[in-house]
Amino acid sequence: MSSYLEKQSSAFKGTLASAATKISNPSTLKAAALAPPSPSPSAASDTTTPTAKRKRDAPPEVPYSQPQLTGYGLEVKTQMTFAVDKLKKERKPMSLIDLINHLSVQSHPEEHKKALAEGLRRHPRVEWKPDPKLTEQTWLSGTFAHRPLIPGVHDSTTLLAYLQRKTDASGLSVKDLKDGWPECEETLTNLERQHKILVVRTKKDNLPRYVWPNDPSLFHAVQPEFQAMWHRVPIPSIADMHRKLVSVGQKPTSEDPHKIELVSGNKAKVQKRRVGNRASKATNQHMTHLLQDYSKFRR
Repeated sequence: MSSYLEKQSSAFKGTLASAATKISNPSTLKAAALAPPSPSPSAASDTTTPTAKRKRDAPPEVPYSQPQLTGYGLEVKTQMTFAVDKLKKERKPMSLIDLINHLSVQSHPEEHKKALAEGLRRHPRVEWKPDPKLTEQTWLSGTFAHRPLIPGVHDSTTLLAYLQRKTDASGLSVKDLKDGWPECEETLTNLERQHKILVVRTKKDNLPRYVWPNDPSLFHAVQPEFQAMWHRVPIPSIADMHRKLVSVGQKPTSEDPHKIELVSGNKAKVQKRRVGNRASKATNQHMTHLLQDYSKFRR
């Protein structure tokens, strides 16, 4: 009996000694904590289980605060828009090389540049002039210039000539005029003071909106004394003006104010009848005894 107990005691002491050596060694604990768990046999045999990506296979971080596309764009139509804006701003002919350098597309393939040149030549707001020195034009030859909505108008002389050539009585839009002549407001103000044009302005900002031609010979200055005499004359009432026009055989543009007053006075005021609420069909017949009015039984 004692031998059995001694065997059990020695086995227990051996277990404690091995456990004590493992706990006292810090490198063993650190290695055990950092060691990845071993995959189970079922997971190793399963081919559908995704494996962890290695660090070098991870995609690089993209700074989302920075735009991905900068410059003038990669599409031909987008570059054409910026090219037309450049021509409008410069207001002078430019070669295709100058536009390519402005758009920073020097490294683009030749097919891309040819498509840009062909699109600018067909653009309705761009005027292409061939090179007179060449007998056969190439896709790089010629110059490009902005074609304004009102061509040829850039000063007071050309503006008056354009207004005189108009065959209708419509006004000239200042917005269309600024497309080819942005600084036209000062000239319009000077021509208006000289009574050479008529200008319609906005009420809020007093900005010109439409322009018509005017004849300065029809303008006559009125002396201040005559203006003061004119304002001292009393203005007759509408009834007197109507009576005097009828007495000389003229037909007034409005009706007699006295007749209007009589007609309006004879009309009796008709009081509108108040329409009561329409009776609706009761759908809660089973609660009639609960909806009765018991207010008369109050004390």
